[in-house]
Amino acid sequence: MIAPDLPQNEVERLTVLRNLQLLDSTCDEGFDRLTELATKIFDVPMSMVTLIDEDRQWFKSRQGLSVCETPRRISFCGHVVADGQPMVINNALRDPRFSDNPLVTGPPFIRFYAGYPLFVMPGVCVGTLCLIGTLPRTFEEDDMQRLQLLATLAQELIQLHVLRVQVPLREASGRGA
Repeated sequence: MIAPDLPQNEVERLTVLRNLQLLDSTCDEGFDRLTELATKIFDVPMSMVTLIDEDRQWFKSRQGLSVCETPRRISFCGHVVADGQPMVINNALRDPRFSDNPLVTGPPFIRFYAGYPLFVMPGVCVGTLCLIGTLPRTFEEDDMQRLQLLATLAQELIQLHVLRVQVPLREASGRGA
């Protein structure tokens, strides 16, 4: 197994991630609908919106997976964040970076992975939208375009969260408009 590298801007990236106030936040219907849609569009058993923290990957939303986080050192998504580029693994058993990974050799028995980076500002990737399958599979260019569209929606949901946190809705004054 090859652990993911750290991005060159790791300190800045972690500061931005924590300032988002998304880590360990409550469920959000928008993110949950997005991951549900991803599992249906791509016919995969699992999809997640992940945020890569210092020592863990935390799932803001997840479909088909019971845990809410896994160690960063064994994460597939950590590789995407380190490179800032989409990554597809058609068969994890045949990829030297992952063939002996505990997430491949044990539950959830990952074979297929596709992850798209989530940027909140240029050069600052905080996580991924990812798809996971238990069978090897081929991922075509049109699949990548669909995943990119869904990742763009995830980035927009993050931006909406930031707006809600920074600019809370004002209570109604009780007077007519």
